Amino acid sequence: MTVPEIDPFHTVTLSTLAHRLAADGRSIIHMEFGQPSTSAPKAAVARAHHVLDTDPMGYWESEPLKERIARHYAESYGVTLTPDRITLTAGASVALVLALTGCFVPGMRVALARPGYVAYRNTLRALHMEAVEIPCGESVRFQLTAEAVAALSPAPDGLIIASPANPTGTILSGEELSAIVEVCRARGIRIVSDEIYHGLSFGKPTHSVLEYDDNALVVNSFSKYFSMAPWRLGWLVAPEERIDAVKARMGNMFLTPSSLSQHAALAAFECRDELDGHLETYRCNRDLLLAALPVWGLRHIAPPDGAFYIYADIGHLTDDSLAFCTRLLEDTGVATAPGIDFDPVDGKHFIRFSFAVSTDRIREAIRRMTPWFAERTAESKTP
Repeated sequence: MTVPEIDPFHTVTLSTLAHRLAADGRSIIHMEFGQPSTSAPKAAVARAHHVLDTDPMGYWESEPLKERIARHYAESYGVTLTPDRITLTAGASVALVLALTGCFVPGMRVALARPGYVAYRNTLRALHMEAVEIPCGESVRFQLTAEAVAALSPAPDGLIIASPANPTGTILSGEELSAIVEVCRARGIRIVSDEIYHGLSFGKPTHSVLEYDDNALVVNSFSKYFSMAPWRLGWLVAPEERIDAVKARMGNMFLTPSSLSQHAALAAFECRDELDGHLETYRCNRDLLLAALPVWGLRHIAPPDGAFYIYADIGHLTDDSLAFCTRLLEDTGVATAPGIDFDPVDGKHFIRFSFAVSTDRIREAIRRMTPWFAERTAESKTP
């Protein structure tokens, strides 16, 4: 068995260029990553300061935090969990590795939507598993459908679901999610659900897969809604029969997540008013971009139901989204993400905007990009 090749994360390369330009004195607006520009909740930061002064800390998994997460599922979804089903991890990326290695072996086939988060495809490849990509275009809102899962032949061993999704922000309705679960149950397909953008919805409810399937695995994180990306803390919910397998892998490969982050996260759960205020900022940013996109000639987008992304078709302007985003950055100082990270087939015609920055930065980005897109449109019409 050879070492598998995985694709680079092109957005990281663009971000490196953006930081280099900033070091040279350029004004840069970072819309390339799904990283909230806000800090952790004030009470979480205060708790961290107190712990730093009073607790030497060490390897630790917080039972109070697991109990609070279990209560969150009861309050938000009506789902009863025992805290031992929750494993705290160093971010959602570790939770994904635990979910995949705890339920699948090399050679197994795991399906996922295309477009989808770049790390799904590449983590599967790195683990010697086969990524079975399901093309999900504009006609199905760039999201998985029960019909598409039912049509897979042969049935895959697993399915990764994301709602709200990255890069699109699309949300699966409760009816569609339930229908997907029924197809997977009938065909023996294990579900891994990425729910890290829960709490970030602009009207549509976000359903947990656990409402419909107690045997699914759920990945979540404090990085997005809780605005704690640099604290690197996430969790995995596993079914009863996979708890020991998941915890054995966590202990051997990763030990425990940061003790300091766990203390802070417990305090963050009680900061909903502050965190919901961030959501209103994202809603304003989203509305500003949705108004600007038609002016730029970008009329085909994935419906941004949640998260903080807009995934837009730029196929009338380019067939090389990486070069397009690079030129946009160099010309305007606005960093974005090329679609090829999320879709190796059709992503050359797409761009992702992250609006997880301040509203002032969004307004400035729009001011810079409006004439730039006008010039690109004029170029595309020149014989």
